[in-house]
Amino acid sequence: MNKQTYDYIDETIYSEKLDNGLSVFLLPKPEMAKTYGIFSTDYGSIDQTFIPIGKEEKITVPEGIAHFLEHKLFEKEDHDVFSDFGKQGASANAFTSFTKTAYLFSATNQIEKNVETLINFVQEPYFSEKSVEKEKGIIGQEIKMYDDQPDWQSFMGTIKGLFKTHPVNMDIAGTVESISKITKDDLYTCYNTFYHPENMILFIAGNFQPEKMMEFIKNNQAAKSFDKMEELRREYPEEPREVAVKNHTINMPLSVPKCTVGIKESFEELSGDAFLKKDLLQHMLIDYFFSKGGAFYQELYQQNLIDDSFYFESTLDKNFGYSLIGSNTEQPEQFAKKVKELLLSTNTITFDEETFNRMKRKKVGNLLRAMNSLEFIANKFIHYQIAGINLFDIIPTIQALTLDDLNQFAASWIEEDRLSVCTIAPE
Repeated sequence: MNKQTYDYIDETIYSEKLDNGLSVFLLPKPEMAKTYGIFSTDYGSIDQTFIPIGKEEKITVPEGIAHFLEHKLFEKEDHDVFSDFGKQGASANAFTSFTKTAYLFSATNQIEKNVETLINFVQEPYFSEKSVEKEKGIIGQEIKMYDDQPDWQSFMGTIKGLFKTHPVNMDIAGTVESISKITKDDLYTCYNTFYHPENMILFIAGNFQPEKMMEFIKNNQAAKSFDKMEELRREYPEEPREVAVKNHTINMPLSVPKCTVGIKESFEELSGDAFLKKDLLQHMLIDYFFSKGGAFYQELYQQNLIDDSFYFESTLDKNFGYSLIGSNTEQPEQFAKKVKELLLSTNTITFDEETFNRMKRKKVGNLLRAMNSLEFIANKFIHYQIAGINLFDIIPTIQALTLDDLNQFAASWIEEDRLSVCTIAPE
């Protein structure tokens, strides 16, 4: 078992890659009453075209199958896993994103029992034709519910405007039509391909003894047999550099329009330090220009172009990236115009050392505050680990960024043909 201490935050991570390929990370925090566990696979909604394990021909599975599979793993032949966690005093949940699926619990007692339940239910799938058909109705209702939510339609509408062929432009849950095509065999094919221990990460943070916990996990895995992992062969369509649609409107029943400006981040396959550097600069720039303490936010607010719903976010993942700036607004065209004008001016701005150092201090401070949350640590650790990055290496990387790094990135960050606007307007 490896032990890595990070003196600047007084944390120690214990890790080991088990014989079956599973990567286990333990973060003991004896001062915490709660323990948080997350078991994640490097498999999400964009992984639709791939060569199944043991096969030679690629297949394309229905949209939404990763999310469908997440739902079905909780249901066993004779019981529901949520009730198992409940009886053990734990709260359980799961989520599917574009690039990963994660199963998690939090508890204050029976920690080993809950870790065992987490690992076992994910590693013991049970799918029947009857239960699959039943789930189609449940998830179909969930999809229809999201279809009626303006916030979700604004998000997905912007993503669809940004990406022409990449499967990130498809709803994570799929459509009612696409999930109707899912079969029990499809679920087993996806499970057997992507849920091998070598494609998964187990992270436990909280009040436990690390040596004892690692031994417990190793014993659990040693009692199970897994075939040797084959190389995962996924395929994604070639995505053009420019956006799919520069401007589009979706009409829905709502009182105040919503407008989102999307940035299709320029992309090249990155991993490790190069990925992290770009991720940090992207986040730091969008925060600098659009944070509530900034001059531009105040300008928009004073001109009544935004309200308290104003937000911005930035995402960089393994083969795509985007940033979004949006708000409820009575003047969507003017809002979009102002945001785009600012974005298109960024390549003419040269930052000075004082401003850059202030940006770095803010980023470090925000990260340190967020690390008081076990949930934040666990979810971010998994996110970055899949990209080959250790969460606890981020702050030293921020501190090592140079002014040249920022100015060079800003000079090429925005191009007009990588901007898209989505408006949700009243019917």
